[in-house]
Amino acid sequence: MSYYSDHRVLVTGANRGLGAAFASALVELGASKVYAAARNPRAPQPAGVTPVRLDVTDRGQVVTLARELSDVTMVINNAGIHRRATLFDDDAIEVVDSMLRTNLLGMLAVTAAFTPALIAHGSGVIANVLSAGSWLAGPGNMAYAVSKAAALSLTNNTRAELASQRVQVTAIHAGFIDTDMMADFPGAKLDPRSVADAALAAIAAGEQEILVDEMSRAAKAASIAPVPRF
Repeated sequence: MSYYSDHRVLVTGANRGLGAAFASALVELGASKVYAAARNPRAPQPAGVTPVRLDVTDRGQVVTLARELSDVTMVINNAGIHRRATLFDDDAIEVVDSMLRTNLLGMLAVTAAFTPALIAHGSGVIANVLSAGSWLAGPGNMAYAVSKAAALSLTNNTRAELASQRVQVTAIHAGFIDTDMMADFPGAKLDPRSVADAALAAIAAGEQEILVDEMSRAAKAASIAPVPRF
């Protein structure tokens, strides 16, 4: 019997890219139920996937969906956006604000709304899709990096709060993935399905930090290097 056969899973941002890859992989792994959440859910979905409407920035909608899907035992917080910004852009504050509302506060809203049901079931899983960008800094990457670093802190604090409640809280880090978000990036990119497969195997093994590729492993290692003198 598959580890996932007893799980009813909500995947956010599941219309395409990594979210769609997670949904398809979960069906193939025999998940009891797979809910694919998106602002405008794609229909029809592959067999075994149930589309649901969810804008993670709409707290009322998040709370309502959590009441409707009280059977959920696993949440994959995948919804996210990417916009470039530098310190000197006129709209830098607005861009960072929009990123935080989706990549951080959306994740927090979904986690807070669904956690009571996970606890009530006696165990559960929260898996947050983060990034090598959680640790990286570079020109134009400010807004995304800030949002992912904050989401990493949220993940770590969520894990600390839920450790005694039998809820596994897993951070998933990867480098560039071949999705619409990275369509303009010319370099090598990871296949979304390979990322989903690796992450789901690690979750089933109980891992609470997943470094999918060399880029994410190198980014974490670099984050603890001494800061050079000015």
